[in-house]
Amino acid sequence: MQAIQTKYIGPTNVRGSRVKAAAQAGSVILDWNDALNRDDNHMCAAKALATKLGWDYGEYISGTLPDGTDVWVCNCKVAERFTVDKQAA
Repeated sequence: MQAIQTKYIGPTNVRGSRVKAAAQAGSVILDWNDALNRDDNHMCAAKALATKLGWDYGEYISGTLPDGTDVWVCNCKVAERFTVDKQAA
């Protein structure tokens, strides 16, 4: 299973803002949609990459790495999962 990372790409003199979704298998870059909020722009990029790669099944869950990069993982491979139990207070 590969994770999808999404990253904001700021505007240049030639192009507007964009968002990039990348995994080991490939990547896509979408124009930033000002009608959407930050999270929805990143979700759209992740979804576009998943669709492009034929990974368009299952539920995707997002998280954020320490450097601010968003990460998306498919919750579809039950054999490789873990649960952290809530500690008693």
